[in-house]
Amino acid sequence: MSYAGLRSLLPKNDLINFAVLALILVVVLPLSLDIFRLNLVGKYLTYAFVALGLVLCWGYGGILSLGQGVFFGLGGYAMAMFLKLEASSPENTAIQSTPGIPDFMDWNQLTELPWFWQPFHSLTFTVIAIIVIPSIFAYIIGVAMFKRRVGGVYFAIITQAVAAILTILIIGQQGYTGGVNGITDLRTLFGWDIRTNEAKYVFYFLCVFMLFLCLGVAQFVRKSKLGRLLVAMREMEDRVRFSGYDVANFKIFVFCLGSAFAAIGGAMFTLQVGFMSPTFVGIVPSIEMVIFCAVGGRLSIFGAVYGALVVNWAKTTFSESFPELWLFAMGALFIGVVMAFPNGLAGLYTKYCEPKVNQLIARFTGKSNDTSAELAPQMKTEGGNP
Repeated sequence: MSYAGLRSLLPKNDLINFAVLALILVVVLPLSLDIFRLNLVGKYLTYAFVALGLVLCWGYGGILSLGQGVFFGLGGYAMAMFLKLEASSPENTAIQSTPGIPDFMDWNQLTELPWFWQPFHSLTFTVIAIIVIPSIFAYIIGVAMFKRRVGGVYFAIITQAVAAILTILIIGQQGYTGGVNGITDLRTLFGWDIRTNEAKYVFYFLCVFMLFLCLGVAQFVRKSKLGRLLVAMREMEDRVRFSGYDVANFKIFVFCLGSAFAAIGGAMFTLQVGFMSPTFVGIVPSIEMVIFCAVGGRLSIFGAVYGALVVNWAKTTFSESFPELWLFAMGALFIGVVMAFPNGLAGLYTKYCEPKVNQLIARFTGKSNDTSAELAPQMKTEGGNP
């Protein structure tokens, strides 16, 4: 890639945002938090993957999905299945009536491992499945909906229904999925104990690395021709269609990309927390994931990360201090965002903080870094209809 191409992909403003976020996640938080709190932050960052996908789908493409928990759960269950099989070796399950299968299968009187569990003995297959299976599922939904021009509130309701159906299916098939308890008691990864403090540090930095990798992909998409087409589709879909573009294919692609991001987050959640259950698949967690995106700013990939961190930190703080009121506090937070600053934290930063930062940079460097005039048309365009 040429210097001009790299500069267009990573303008100075975005480069600074990447550097600040990296400084916070890689240096400040690990040095200032104990392992318990850092593990919580790692858990929060797994939701940032979902919020990042929603920025592309909802913020840029105008596709509001209320079922992203489905893809988060599929990725999480894929990783949990691999770890559970390792924890269910014949030596570890010798007291069961059928050694060598997960404990919940033995409790439900299964006598052999189901065929669809067999490939998850391989980590390579598991890593591929984490991305491919949710993407295929999203592709099926996308083709069924977008090829028939189903969108807007109807698509949101359908994805919400899919989340409810998958939750019921997981709970109902207890012998194959662990039921309402999910897949628990995950212990080792190739014999390495994943419950130690050392493992938690490793998984935190792995999560940060994967998050920046997904941020890079999202940055490439939003700065490419595809990103401009997504914004155009969001504002005037018919005009883009009459210009000769297949709108449905673009929608399917960005929806599949968002689902892949969510699935990676789900897999990292399983590693960070040590279990996966249907409580992270249904309607309520899916709506919460939309809140993370809205609070951070549905037009900002960096805002998605900060939104996930802020909302989950507030959720933890409220639930610890006011266990009976935290749900009301979360609802008030979402309403306040929608009413007071619809572009989220990123919008507040662009409006109030960025001009002052640019003035400071200009004062110390003697050069103007004022990008507000440059970004104003984009913010105006991106502040259109959801």
